[in-house]
Amino acid sequence: MNISICITVFNEEGTISALLDSLVGQSKKADEIVIVDGGSTDSTLEIIRHFQKKYPYIKAISEKCSRARGRNLSVELAKNETIAITDGGCVADKDWLKNISEPFKTGVIDIVAGFYKMFGKNSMQKAEAVFLGVTPRKFNHKFLPSTRSMAFTKKAWEEVGGFPESGVNSAEDTDFNYKAVKLGLKYSRVKNATVEWGMPNSLREFGFKIYEYAKWDIKYGIWWHPVQGLRSHNIKALSVFARYVLGFLLLTLGLIGSVSPAFILILLFFYLFWAYRKIYLEFGDWKIAFWGPPLQITSDMGVMGGFLAGLFNL
Repeated sequence: MNISICITVFNEEGTISALLDSLVGQSKKADEIVIVDGGSTDSTLEIIRHFQKKYPYIKAISEKCSRARGRNLSVELAKNETIAITDGGCVADKDWLKNISEPFKTGVIDIVAGFYKMFGKNSMQKAEAVFLGVTPRKFNHKFLPSTRSMAFTKKAWEEVGGFPESGVNSAEDTDFNYKAVKLGLKYSRVKNATVEWGMPNSLREFGFKIYEYAKWDIKYGIWWHPVQGLRSHNIKALSVFARYVLGFLLLTLGLIGSVSPAFILILLFFYLFWAYRKIYLEFGDWKIAFWGPPLQITSDMGVMGGFLAGLFNL
């Protein structure tokens, strides 16, 4: 089976070498690697050109465009029917392409959901994984892929209509998967088709990523996802607002003496402890779990800010 790896990148000079090294070193070789550079202002394109000298099956063009447009353009340029997708900032495991392409041999699969290992150098980055992605113990038959690790047929991509090109968008894989599920396309989930994905380096970067995800989730208008149900992103965002509205009401009642301040403090303690506990259950390490409360508050602010920005088209 011939397969094309399609990537879009923008200002990835610090990560593109590791990604390309991992792709050219796959146990199953790609027929071609198609890269669309979205107009990088750093040395990303020069690094890609360096790799092209040694690996002529790497094809690259530069076009100032959104991430979704870059993805669609790379798929359009690919010569094969089977497409594998990953992202800048990721590093593919040696057997990633072999494992993610295996389900297509049945002839009935349209889309393959690979998985990702969320990599963190320190305790904060490790804790971020619980907020930004799906951890291994939560991988199940309802898991939907991200563009970090997925594959599909060109026919499926055409049926979906490609990735949404509305503005400088984020979370375009959410819209892609939503349409694919609604169309009844067949998914296969492959947990061992993994790439390594690095976590944000700061609370600010973490909060902005959450903000962008929430903003584009509301822009796509997916209120009820047929697979995720009550865990649909926008419903979860509303639940965050509900927590803070309740907290504000309790605080107001506390100020006028209708609710005991001790009761409010107990509720706040349990909320922060819940944030601590969910990290501890994943890692069993109090040093990592320590970051649960500050990350939870940062995530809440990012979700609410992004939701409002998307709702009012800011």
